[in-house]
Amino acid sequence: MLEFLLGPETAQLLAMDSWGGALWRGLLATLQTALGGYGLGILIGIAGAFGKLYGGPVLRDLLEIYTTVVRAVPELVLILLLYYAGNSLINLVLGQLGIGPIEINGLIAGIYVIGIVQGAYTTEVIRGAINAIPAGQLEAARAFGMPPLMVLRRITLSAMLPYALPGLANLWLIATKDTALLSIVGFSELTLTTKQAAGATKSYFTFYAVAAGIYLSVTLLSMHGIRWLEKRSRRGMPALEG
Repeated sequence: MLEFLLGPETAQLLAMDSWGGALWRGLLATLQTALGGYGLGILIGIAGAFGKLYGGPVLRDLLEIYTTVVRAVPELVLILLLYYAGNSLINLVLGQLGIGPIEINGLIAGIYVIGIVQGAYTTEVIRGAINAIPAGQLEAARAFGMPPLMVLRRITLSAMLPYALPGLANLWLIATKDTALLSIVGFSELTLTTKQAAGATKSYFTFYAVAAGIYLSVTLLSMHGIRWLEKRSRRGMPALEG
């Protein structure tokens, strides 16, 4: 109808303009999912790293299985498995408790899926960073009588940050791109919204180029913030060569 009244080019421009708001909403969903999943991954990674370093043999073996499986299986397969199997498992448990099935919010499910995947990689990044802390720093803290939690808060977490930041920064960039894989399960993030807009307007190059530009902008802004954090975290340390 619009094409008949306004002509095909004008109608297409109006359709593209109406998709502009949808793309921004898709970007917001992408950033929310990436931030939530990344934050969950850091929490899992800290717990996993300390479990691997200081836990008992059973805990270490379980964590080793977790990190090995997640890093070995393609992320798309993991997302499909965690998304659908996670929903089914939750509803199965609720059914045993006499509660009817529920529909899990797509954003929450996306954060959970990205967080589980990120957690395995973050575990290894943080474990390596803790091992890189000079042993004398921890020994000095214990010699002053600091309790374990104080050593963790004041020494371990702050001392490991310069060693962990490059790996954590890379994981953040991966998290922003992994959200695109959620489009396969119908979560309306930037990639799925772009696909819908391109299909509706037939302007495939325009919309995919815009989406690529948005992802690139997020990456460039993130890298700027990462460089600032790295410089701040390395205050008082020898400058990196190169």
